Amino acid sequence: MTPTETPRASRRLPRWSVFCLARFLLPLLSGAEPTAGPPELAAALGRFRADPPPGWSYTQTTTAEGRSTVERCDAAKPPWDRWSLLEKDGRPPTDAERQAYLEARSRRSRGGTAPKIAEQLDLTSAECVADDGVRATYQCRLKSLERGDRTAAFLRATVVVHRATGSIESIELNAPAPFSPTLGVKITALRTRLTYSLPAGDTPSLLQRVETSMRGTAFWVKSLDAEMSVVFAQQARATKR
Repeated sequence: MTPTETPRASRRLPRWSVFCLARFLLPLLSGAEPTAGPPELAAALGRFRADPPPGWSYTQTTTAEGRSTVERCDAAKPPWDRWSLLEKDGRPPTDAERQAYLEARSRRSRGGTAPKIAEQLDLTSAECVADDGVRATYQCRLKSLERGDRTAAFLRATVVVHRATGSIESIELNAPAPFSPTLGVKITALRTRLTYSLPAGDTPSLLQRVETSMRGTAFWVKSLDAEMSVVFAQQARATKR
């Protein structure tokens, strides 16, 4: 899927479908210290950043519910002034949309932290399921680290390690079977995949794409089907001004 394509399954979704998708996944994006596991995997995760590294500017295109938003993060600017809205649904944003965006960004900046998905992995359960000499693929369970987290136990993680650079190429969370995280909700499919570039020279591994999809129902009639993608482009080390 390219940034301009409309997700097939989300063209007519109510907004709460994507909110519900995030509600189930966000508890997986925070955690505590990682546990021991296969040395190669533990070492790669020790160098891993789920989010773009500090000092790097990038353009972020988010597509969901048949809509799209293009944002720019300029790391050379002060933290409160780094983000700008470039496009909304394929067109320049209106003044009102820019203002609403800046207000929402300001609230988001004051709260929340960067994802720590690597710390949710239960490395004691990790096993190597594929190895071609260039890449090693590991699978493991997830840990429930927050009270009320009823999703982690149903998911499995697949992590691909690029051996020459010792870096993570991708992390995928997937539900191998349908599950019910709460009363009245049935999730038949849930998948999130993060992909990264390989480090080269003084360029670190950079987040390239996040894809999330969910299929399910609430109270047997409401569809929870949703798809969302975030694409990162025009990544460059910021220069001081």
